[in-house]
This record gives sequence, C-alpha cells and structure tokens, in this order.
Amino acid sequence: MTISVIGVGYLGAVHAASMAELGHRVIGLDVDPQRIASLQAGRAPFHEPGLPELLRTGVDTGRLRFTTDYADLAEADVHFLGLGTPQRPDGPGADLRFLHAAVDSLVDVLAARGGAPTLVVGKSTVPAGTAREIAARLSAINGVRLVWNPEFLREGLAVQDTLAPDRIVYGVQDPELDDHLVHLLDEVYRPILERGVPRLVMSFESAELVKSSANAFLATKISFINAIAEMCEVTGADVTDVARSIGMDERIGSKFLRAGVGFGGGCLPKDIRAFLASAEEHGVRSLAFLREVDAINTRRRTRVMELAWDMLGDLTGRRITVLGAAFKPDSDDVRDSPALDIAGRLVAAGARVTVTDPAALGNAAAKLGEDVVEPDTARALHGAELVVLLTEWEEYRHLDPWTTAALVAVPRIIDGRNVLTPSDWRAAGWEVEALGRSTPADSRDVDPASRGQRATLVGSVT
Repeated sequence: MTISVIGVGYLGAVHAASMAELGHRVIGLDVDPQRIASLQAGRAPFHEPGLPELLRTGVDTGRLRFTTDYADLAEADVHFLGLGTPQRPDGPGADLRFLHAAVDSLVDVLAARGGAPTLVVGKSTVPAGTAREIAARLSAINGVRLVWNPEFLREGLAVQDTLAPDRIVYGVQDPELDDHLVHLLDEVYRPILERGVPRLVMSFESAELVKSSANAFLATKISFINAIAEMCEVTGADVTDVARSIGMDERIGSKFLRAGVGFGGGCLPKDIRAFLASAEEHGVRSLAFLREVDAINTRRRTRVMELAWDMLGDLTGRRITVLGAAFKPDSDDVRDSPALDIAGRLVAAGARVTVTDPAALGNAAAKLGEDVVEPDTARALHGAELVVLLTEWEEYRHLDPWTTAALVAVPRIIDGRNVLTPSDWRAAGWEVEALGRSTPADSRDVDPASRGQRATLVGSVT
C-alpha cells in the first residue's frame, strides 16, 4: 500500500519510518526543506533510539522517501496527518493552524484524484470536535473519508510504541456504518494486529478524548505523588516508601509514582492545558483540578531552587553542575524541560552553572548559551560546589559516589529524580537532598512566604 505522512516532526518521522518497516511504500512530507534533506539522507533530525536504523533501511530499500511538494502525494491511498498542535501563543488552547493548513493543501491533491477511494487518518492530539470539523471539509470531495487514529508515543520508546502498541484506536464518523474504513485501516496495521494488539473502534469525539484523557491522567498521577512528596518533606516521611507501598495496590499501580521535579516535554504540559481550555469552552467545570496538577508540577522546580539556596546560601558566583538538560532520558527534547528550566533559574540567580547531557546539549545551548554546556561529565563536575541531578540518564544513575567526590570541590548533591541511594552517597561523604525524602533541619524553620519570594526572584527563564 502507498501511504503519505504529512508533517514529519517527532510524531510523523517515527510513523513514516515505522510504516515503511511494515512493508508499505511511504512518502513523508514537510514544509521544512532542511528536515526533509536530513530524513532523505537517512539521518534523524532528533534523538530517538531505533529511529536512525529504520530511516536508513527504509530509504535504502526505496520504501521510504521524503518531499516538500504536495503533488508528490497524489499516488497515495492513505494519508496520515502527523502535524504538531502546540500551545497557542495567546492562551492555553491547542494551536491547530498547522493541521488546518495541511488539510487545505491536501484538499487540492485529493480533488485531483477524481473520486478514487482515499482515506485520511488524523494522528494529531486535538480538542474534541476537531475531527468532525475536518471530516465535514473532506466530505465535499467524492471518495474521501476520515478516521481519527490518535498516537500514544513515549519519547525514547516511540519506535516500540508504534510497532508494538498497547492498543490501536480508530475514531470514525459513525461506528455502525463505517466498517469499510475500519477494514482499510486494518490493512495498514495488519502486521501489528496479527500479533494480537487490541483495536478499538469508536466515535470521533471518543477517540479524541482517549488521548486527552490518557495524558491528563498520567499528569495527574505524577503531580499526585509530587504533592505527597511535599507532605513527606514537612512531616519527615520518605516518599519512596509511600510510593512503593501504594503502588502495590493493583487499583493504583506503581508506574508514574516516582516523585521528582515533575513532567515536561512537548506533550503533557501543553496537552493538559489544552484539555482544560477545551473543557471550559464546553462549560465543564469538573476538570478545573488540572490547573492545580499543572501548578504542582511547576512547584517542584521551585523546590529545587529552595534546596539549592538552603545548601549554599547566596548562589551568586557558586559553581553548580546540572546533570541533564532533556526533559527525560533517551531524548534530546528540551521543550518545557524541568532540568533546563531549573538550570536557567540558577543562572538567573547568579550561579556559575555547567549543564551536561548525553544528547540534548545542542538544544540546551540554544536556550542557555554555549558557555554553559559541557559534553564531558567529568569536566562538567570538576570544581562543583553543588551537583543537581535533573534527568535520570543511566550514566547519572550509576555514578560512583566515591569517584565523583574526587572531582567536585564540595560533595553536595540534590537528587531531583530520586534515582540515587542516599545512604551510599552519604557514606562517601556527600551532603544529599532528594525531593520528598528529607529536608535540611534549618529549612524547616524558613517562613513559607519568604521561600515564595526567593523563588520569584530567580523566576523561570525557559
């Protein structure tokens, strides 16, 4: 089958390469000529494990090619829409301009097919009602129909999530009448479905809400355990003990219950804000708690600043090493990254900051400047008065506390991801703080209002 994927950013590039891996002929389109040139050369324009291999295989075998010209899509029978839906510049809602512009350009291609059966498949994360609106626009073209097929990708595991997903969701205009659309999309995913992956068929709106609801629930679970971490800090409890215990309850589960500096990236933050904005537009007040979910997430970044202040006092001129810039390991994505945000706050507070990361330093340098980043971990640690671990790369999880102590000026560390064993590090002479696990004795007496004032002074710079 010949397939097009329109929009080959993070979602679209992974989907295009994966569809070629399934044996389809795939044409990827984007308006960015530099991105297209990189992909056509078999080079991934971002860090994602497994993607470079799929790209090279697809391009080398001729099953995968890329273009900037919509006319090249005329031969495709199925068109996937993989456009980004970032946060609007004027508010929290989803910015659908790129998606609608792509549909406008695709309409001319579809009209030229003269009524040949064609399936358009939306994969973007959109507010409920968007698919029905696009379907109405496409219905004017004979033979063209729409299915909404949301993605559930995790950065760092996107190839796996595409080729071996937990489930595949189809949203159709009328679940009782659109069996032929279901069968056509089944042909695209047949190698996956034959392995027993569940496929669910539902209305457009249900499919749209599946994605929004999943992201909102995951964000809520992360913020919940971080709220518990706040309680642990003031009571002397250990959030890792609490999380481990409640995670054994099968009704709750242990995933997404590790307290730390919270979530970031290009999906969860903007998606929960867009979901809340959509709910308010529909008059649904029950999802207002997502505003506090977002606020809890941001407060954990402030808490790291408070701990740095408690451990060092005035941060001006103090040498601080930040381990991690990406919002999560196995990614170079620094969009709304807690690590990069905190690094920026430390710089704004006058600290001499060095940031290191295995993959994201190019993107970090674009935000903070070349003089702040250092690719070599040992050199980044040299002379540090405080180390702050903010992205849980395997390299940082397995640092030896004794060897690391020999590199720094003063052995102090904040474990912002709760991935270290504090007792091991304290045995090596380190002063250790970890979110939700302990609080410096003198900070228990700090007036909360003064903490908020200090946090406001350093602000957010990313």
